[in-house]
Amino acid sequence: MATDFFNKHRDTLDQAVTAIGTREFWTPHPEMPSPRVYGDNAAAEGEAAFEAYKNSDFPLDQPGAQGTTGAELSPFGGSLGVRYPRVPVQTLVEQSGKALETWRKGGPQQWVGVCMEILQRLNQRSFEMAHAVQHTTGQGFMMAFQAGGPHAQDRGMEAVAYAWQDMSRIPGLVTWEKPQGKHDPIRMDKRFTVVPRGIGLIIGCTTFPTWNSYPGLFADLATGNTVIVKPHPGAILPLAITVAIARDVLAEAGFDPNVVQLAAHEAQDDTAQELALNPAVRLIDFTGSSANGNWIEQHARQALVYTEKAGVNQIIIDSADDIKAVARNLAFSFALYSGQMCTAPQNVYVPRDGIRTADGTLGFDEVAKALGDAVAKLVSDPARAVQITGAVQNEATAARIDQARDLGMTILHDSQPLPHPDFPDARTLSPLVMATTADHADIYQEWFGPIVFVVATDSTEHSIQLARDTVIKHGALTLSAYSTDNQVTEQIQDAAEQAGVSLSLNLTGAVFINQTAAFSDFHGTGANPAANAALSDTAYVSNRYRVVQTRWHV
Repeated sequence: MATDFFNKHRDTLDQAVTAIGTREFWTPHPEMPSPRVYGDNAAAEGEAAFEAYKNSDFPLDQPGAQGTTGAELSPFGGSLGVRYPRVPVQTLVEQSGKALETWRKGGPQQWVGVCMEILQRLNQRSFEMAHAVQHTTGQGFMMAFQAGGPHAQDRGMEAVAYAWQDMSRIPGLVTWEKPQGKHDPIRMDKRFTVVPRGIGLIIGCTTFPTWNSYPGLFADLATGNTVIVKPHPGAILPLAITVAIARDVLAEAGFDPNVVQLAAHEAQDDTAQELALNPAVRLIDFTGSSANGNWIEQHARQALVYTEKAGVNQIIIDSADDIKAVARNLAFSFALYSGQMCTAPQNVYVPRDGIRTADGTLGFDEVAKALGDAVAKLVSDPARAVQITGAVQNEATAARIDQARDLGMTILHDSQPLPHPDFPDARTLSPLVMATTADHADIYQEWFGPIVFVVATDSTEHSIQLARDTVIKHGALTLSAYSTDNQVTEQIQDAAEQAGVSLSLNLTGAVFINQTAAFSDFHGTGANPAANAALSDTAYVSNRYRVVQTRWHV
C-alpha cells in the first residue's frame, strides 16, 4: 500500500525535484487560507478541532504511556489544558528500535511515499494546525497558518525531494563485468541496499515548532530512519497533531506506527539530554539556544547532529535613494512576530557621518530617527499592528526588553504593550529601537525578541568589517545591506561569502529579510556558528542513510 502512496504522489515529487534544481518559485501547498483552495468548511472545522483538544486528553494511541503531561499556556491568554501521554525514554527507544526492523525493509519508494502522504494530510488540516501554532507560539493567525502550515510543509517536502533525488541515483541490482584479455571476463552481480542510520531525534522549539522540525523529521523518515519527536513543553500541540497524522499513515501503509513517536515531557526535566545521549539515537535535529545546541554537539558523540542556534543578524546601510522605503521595510522586519524569528534583524550599522540619498546626505541621527518613526507609524493602529507582531511567546522574552532599556542607550522608539481586539490578555509588545555606538560590547550578542540597535560606525568599511567579524564569531542566519554603489555591494557580498551568511540587498518592497522561500532559498548555510547545516541541501539528507552492498559471482 505504501507503494501506492509513492505512485499517488509521483507527479508532485517529480515537480519538487525539478524545483530544487531550478530554484524557481513552486509550491504544492497554497499559502492563502482561502475556501476556494481548502474548502468552504475547512476554517470552521479546523477551529472546532482545535477547541476540542483543549482541557482533554490528546487522542494519541501511543503504547507505553505512564500518565500524562502538558501545561501549555497561550501567549494570547489562558491555559490550553491539553494532556499528552508521557512515555519513558527507554520505552520510546525500545519501541522505535523494534519499529525500525520492518521500516528499514520498506525501501526508498515506500519511505518517500509515506512521507508524501503525511504531508498531503497535514496540508488538508492546515486550519487546525494554524490555531495550534497560534496559541502555543504567539504568532498572529495569518503567520501561524502560513509558517505553521504550508510553508512548514514545503520545507518538509523539500527535504523529501533531496532525499529521493539522492537515493534514486543508487542502482539496485547490477551486473559487473571486468575483461580478462584472452580469458573469460570476471562477472559478478552486485546489489546495493540503502539502509538507515537508526533512530532520529527531533528537538522542537517554542517559536516555530513545525517549520523548524519538519525538515529533520521528513529527512529522517524519507531515508528510512525512525523518529522520536520531542516538542518543547511550551509548544507540544502542533507536533502532537503531526505525530498523530504520521502514525495513521504508517498504520495504513502496513508499518508499525511507532516509526514516529511523541516524547512529551515536563518542563525542566532531563528528557532531552537522556534521549540525546542514548546510544541508539543516531541522528539529532535541534533548534534552540546556543548553550543547549553546543551541549548536544559536544556530548552526543554517537549521533550525527544538525543544529540551528542563536546568532546576531545585521543590516548595513551605506546609501539609499529613498530612506522612507528602506525604513518601512525594516520596520516591518523589526515588528514581524515581535522579533522572535531566527532571521529577525538586530543590529543596523549606519556611518556616523551619514548616508547618501536622492535628496542629499542624511546624518546618522536623521537615519536613526527615520527608523524609529517608521516603527511608530507601523504600530500606531494597535488592532492592525498585532496581526503583524503577534504575541510574545514567554515571559523571559518580555523581560529582556527591560534588560535592554537598562543599557542606557538613546531610545528611538520605546516598546509598549499593544491592546489586542480579540484577546485582551495577550502578551504583546512593540519593538524597542535604540541608538548606540559600535564600541558597546553588549550589542554583539543575541537579544532575542523585539529589540533593535541602530549603531553608529566610523564608515561603511567599518560597518562591513563589524558585520563580517560578528558573523564569524557569533553566527548569523541573515545579513542585509542597502547601497546604491555597485562597488560597495560587491564588497559586502565578498564579506558575506567570507563569513558564510546569506545576504539580501536593497529590499524595499514586499520581500523582507526575515522570510525565505522553500525550494528556492537556502535557510542558513552551515558555514557560521548559527547553524551547522542548511535547510535544505544534499548535505542535509545524504548522510542520514548509508549503502550496504552484497556481491556474488555469476
